[in-house]
Amino acid sequence: MGFKPLHDRVLVRRVESDEKTKGGLIIPDTAKEKPAEGEVVAVGAGARNEDGDRIKLDVKEGDRILFGKWSGTEVTVDGKELLIMKESDILGIID
Repeated sequence: MGFKPLHDRVLVRRVESDEKTKGGLIIPDTAKEKPAEGEVVAVGAGARNEDGDRIKLDVKEGDRILFGKWSGTEVTVDGKELLIMKESDILGIID
C-alpha cells in the first residue's frame, strides 16, 4: 500500500538516536525519549493560497529534519511506524 500526503503534509520516518551517552553509558529502552529527528518519506503537493495557486513545500523526499516533540500523528504504513505532520511543524532541515 502506497501513501501520498495531501496539501502541506509530509510523511516522516523517525531516525533512531544512539543507545549510549557520550560518556559510554548505555541508555535502556524505558529511559529513551522518542527522537525529534527524521527523514522525509513523502510530501504533499502543497497548500493553496487565496488565489488558488499551489505553494510549494520547502522540504523534499530524503531530507533529514528536526521537528517538535509533540508534532505529527503516528501511523503504520506497510508495517512501518511513521509520522504525518504539517510542514509548519518542521523546525529545520539538517545539512
